[in-house]
Amino acid sequence: MIDDTPPSSHAGSDAGSHAGSHAPESADDDAEAVRRASGTAESSRANRGWWDRNADEYQDEHGSFLGDARFTWCPEGLDEADARLLGDPAALSGRRVLEIGAGAAQCSRWLAAQGALPVALDLSFRQLQHSLRIDQQLDLTPVPLVQADATVLPFADGSFDLACSAYGAVPFAADTARLMREVHRVLRPGGRWVFSVTHPIRWAFPDEPGPEGLTALASYFDRTPYVEEDETGAAVYVEHHRTLGDRVRELTLAGFRLIDLVEPEWPEGLTSEWGGWSPLRGRHIPGTAIFVSVRERD
Repeated sequence: MIDDTPPSSHAGSDAGSHAGSHAPESADDDAEAVRRASGTAESSRANRGWWDRNADEYQDEHGSFLGDARFTWCPEGLDEADARLLGDPAALSGRRVLEIGAGAAQCSRWLAAQGALPVALDLSFRQLQHSLRIDQQLDLTPVPLVQADATVLPFADGSFDLACSAYGAVPFAADTARLMREVHRVLRPGGRWVFSVTHPIRWAFPDEPGPEGLTALASYFDRTPYVEEDETGAAVYVEHHRTLGDRVRELTLAGFRLIDLVEPEWPEGLTSEWGGWSPLRGRHIPGTAIFVSVRERD
């Protein structure tokens, strides 16, 4: 559980995004965006600071869409209650579930309502404070919270039945192969690992909701990280790109078996825009990729 002490030096990955995801506009108005190498330590430090600074704005701007206890996988509005990517909701009761990059733990709160036993993990101390705020407002027993690095999970082997991440952690980790291995380690054999990220094809296009966002300007195969720097050249936000093939290989090498790859279509009637997500772009190119995998039995 967290308390009100200052965050530790333990940094990691969290929820939302910038270059290709659905975070708010950066609060770092003087930051300059570049594409350059960024390793584990710099990425972790920058992203923890960014989310601690921007958590309030993010929850204010997107809290109504996310809900207090709603498990939505993506800006397209695909809900776990309908998608059942973690399995039948009726079968979640008593299952231990790790949510990685949980933000304010909206997904974990939905899981708890189904009778599951979730643990919400995030890099950002401030995001986790919002989880405590929501639980207090709703007069709910707080969801167990852990502030930690998603590539160094502070749990014993085989601690969880399921693991999930809705736009959290994965794009922010420099070493996602290690992240996949860590998730594999803490899952029991046969457990599912389901995570959603910005669809990799979006990295070839400008992150704009209008017609300018439909013309590819970059190479899909360019894996150079997206970095926002302050006036000294220090990273204040970092996001990492992998192709679809990269993700499949990472999962397979970690010991997972991919059982589904979901690309939600933009739903009729959804007219709102969220960063680079819009009805226009949603009709032409996918915005989200959801990887559904199973930890192979030993």
